[in-house]
Amino acid sequence: MTIDQAIAAAPGIPRGPEGPVFREPWEAQAFAMTLALHERGLFGWSEWTAVLGDEIKRAQAGGDPDTGETYYRHWLAALERIVAEKGVTDAAALVRYRDAWDRAAARTAHGVPIVLQTEDFAPQSHAAGDNIQGIAAGCSTVIP
Repeated sequence: MTIDQAIAAAPGIPRGPEGPVFREPWEAQAFAMTLALHERGLFGWSEWTAVLGDEIKRAQAGGDPDTGETYYRHWLAALERIVAEKGVTDAAALVRYRDAWDRAAARTAHGVPIVLQTEDFAPQSHAAGDNIQGIAAGCSTVIP
């Protein structure tokens, strides 16, 4: 599938006259990873669009205003979900990497590339009242 075909087949993808519009580098990276995994045969495009559509509907049901600014968050949630469902990784690994990325981003100055370090993967304890997001499952738990 070409990029043009992917753009045409993806529901609601933000577009400009030159093609897809990405507000942040991670959005383009998530788009590219999805195309690469599709090209390698991990999933069919109709399967991808069904998962993406489901993630968008789930977000809208949860109150997402659907202004277009959150489109690639849904794209990323769909990508995380499909790689977990296909056994490429699991939800626990996705949470571990997201937590590590958050720690690395918190210590990195604006405009400097974020680099993951071993200590970013150290287990973190959660305090009472913390809201813990489940990535692939799309759930949220508050620690009592």
